[in-house]
Amino acid sequence: MPSLRRSIKKCSNRKNKNAHLNFGTQELKADANRSNPKHIAIIPDGNRRWVSKNKTKLYSGYSLGIRKVIDISLLAKKHGVKILTIWALSTENIKKRNRNELNLLYRLYAVTAKDKEILEILKKNSVKVKIIGNLNVLPENLKKALSFLQTKTKHYKELTINLLVGYGGREDIEYMIKKIRATLIDNPNANLNSINNYLRTAIVPDVDLIIRTSGEMRLSGFLPWQSSYSELYFSKKYWPDFGEEDLKKAIKTFSERNRRFGK
Repeated sequence: MPSLRRSIKKCSNRKNKNAHLNFGTQELKADANRSNPKHIAIIPDGNRRWVSKNKTKLYSGYSLGIRKVIDISLLAKKHGVKILTIWALSTENIKKRNRNELNLLYRLYAVTAKDKEILEILKKNSVKVKIIGNLNVLPENLKKALSFLQTKTKHYKELTINLLVGYGGREDIEYMIKKIRATLIDNPNANLNSINNYLRTAIVPDVDLIIRTSGEMRLSGFLPWQSSYSELYFSKKYWPDFGEEDLKKAIKTFSERNRRFGK
């Protein structure tokens, strides 16, 4: 299996020269006159369609998509984002995807979690990674790799990436209900705050802006508890093609909206 970095470089040069963002020395800064989102959540959709469109291998498309998460995270950080939540693998994916494709994803995630170059980037930019989801449905080697990544980055503070793996919105609600039945059923003081604590995603705060790529205009059960007042932005770009200008456009659109929160 070729190294992740070699595959990304090869694919980027041949099919998507601008996919790997080059930030250079000039940092982007949040416009002081606008309210930029502090928490962005992304459904990075369209990897397989990008592979088909570019007539390349699935491995290359997924490798590029994984690296795009790092690139977009760094760019979001430069725009003042403090939390980035990424839906990396859904419970539906695990149930319905081809086993060979899932094994490919599992291997890529495991390799990425211990990649020295990526770990150094996270360290340099003080990026913490939190792993959230039903990890019991994952292979043991992947669980260990993700646990390693989370432990390695736990003291970083400038940006938090919530990586949702083995996650589904309805499954999260089901998990919460079972926990409530076991602990709060006779508690007259139970309220929204105490209920929230029983979600798998309890540490994920309300989302300011949700971005979905690939042209699909639905949330597919993504963060139902945290998305009540989220602004939605749908990009036609496939995830590997989603770049700097696309993120800036999404943030600009958010900043121009009037968020009333039911008032």
